[in-house]
Amino acid sequence: MIRAYQSCALFLVLLLPSNGFTPRQLQSNQRTISHFTSVSNPSNQISIPHQPSKSSNTNTALHSSDPRLDEKFGGYTAKQRLREEVESPFRKVRLLFFGFSTGSALLALYFSTLNLFKANAGFASAPPIEETIQNCAINGVGAVVCAALAYRDWQAGRVNLERIAKGGALARLRVVTGERKERTTLGDYRRVSRVLLAAGGEEYLSVLARSLVSDQLADENGLVDGLRESDVLLVPVLIDERGAVGDTEACWRGVVEQEGDRNFDIVRADPVTAFPMGNSDWTECLESEFETAKKQGFDVMSKGVTITIKKNGRILRRATGQPRWGDFLGAMDVLDGKFGMPGDGK
Repeated sequence: MIRAYQSCALFLVLLLPSNGFTPRQLQSNQRTISHFTSVSNPSNQISIPHQPSKSSNTNTALHSSDPRLDEKFGGYTAKQRLREEVESPFRKVRLLFFGFSTGSALLALYFSTLNLFKANAGFASAPPIEETIQNCAINGVGAVVCAALAYRDWQAGRVNLERIAKGGALARLRVVTGERKERTTLGDYRRVSRVLLAAGGEEYLSVLARSLVSDQLADENGLVDGLRESDVLLVPVLIDERGAVGDTEACWRGVVEQEGDRNFDIVRADPVTAFPMGNSDWTECLESEFETAKKQGFDVMSKGVTITIKKNGRILRRATGQPRWGDFLGAMDVLDGKFGMPGDGK
C-alpha cells in the first residue's frame, strides 16, 4: 500500500508545474518590486489595482458601500482580499492542493523511515534496504517540492495584496489641479490619465519646473503639449529632510527663471499639473517609497523620486532623478498601451 502511494506521489510531483501560478500572474507580481533605479542608466530601470462583481443573492451579497468591506483583518481589508481573489481565482485551490500534497508526502516519509529502521535492524518482514532508501528519498523530495510551491504561491499572494493596498492608498490621495483649481483624487484619473509623481526638495522641483515652462534650447519647448497628448498628469511633491510633504504649490509658483531660460512662464505647465492636498496623507503614503530609496543609497532631496502610475492605477515604474522626457513620452504608449488597460476600482 505504501509503495503504491509512493508511486502515485511521485507521479503527482512530476506533474506539478514549475510555477505555482501562470506566467501572466508572475509578470504582474514582478511589477510590484519596490526597487529604485537611477535614470542615468535607463536599461536598469525596473518596471514595478477589477472590482469584484456583486452577488445576485441580495441576502448575502456584500456591496461596495458595505462598511464591512473596509474593515481590516490581517493588515488588509475585505475589499482588497476580494480583489486579489478576482485577479488570481485559483490561488486558494493551488495552496490547498500543494499543502495537502506536502502533508501526504510527509506521512509517507514517516512510514518509509520506519521501514528503513526495520530493514536496518534485520526484521524479516521489512522490505529491502535499497528500496526503503529510495522510497525515503522520493517522499522527502516530494515534501520539499510541494512545500516550496505552496510557500511561493502564498508569498505571491502577499505581494499582490501589498500592491493592491498601495494602489488603493495612492488612489485616495487628494490633489488640486493647476489650471482649474478643481479638487479631486488620483483615483479619479484612472482610465483617463497616467500620473507621474515627482518628489524631491526645492532645488529638484525648481529644475523640474524650468524644464517644462522655459525654452532652454534653440527650439520651442513642447513638453507640455507632449504630456497633454500622452494623457500624462504631473504631480510634483515637495519634501523636506524628514520626508514630510510640504506646500508644493507655493514652492512651484515661487520658481524663478535663471540664466538660459527663455520665455519662462510658470503657468504654462498648469494644464498638465496638479498639486498635493492633505500633506499628512501624502507623507504617510510615500514614506515607504522614500525609505526604500534611501536604503539603496539615493539622495531623495537632491535627486528626487519619480513614480509612474498607469491608467489602470498600477505602478509602472519607480526611478530617481529628473524625468527623461524624451524617452518617457516616446515609450509611454508602448509601456501602458494607447488607451490604457482595464484597471481596478479604488
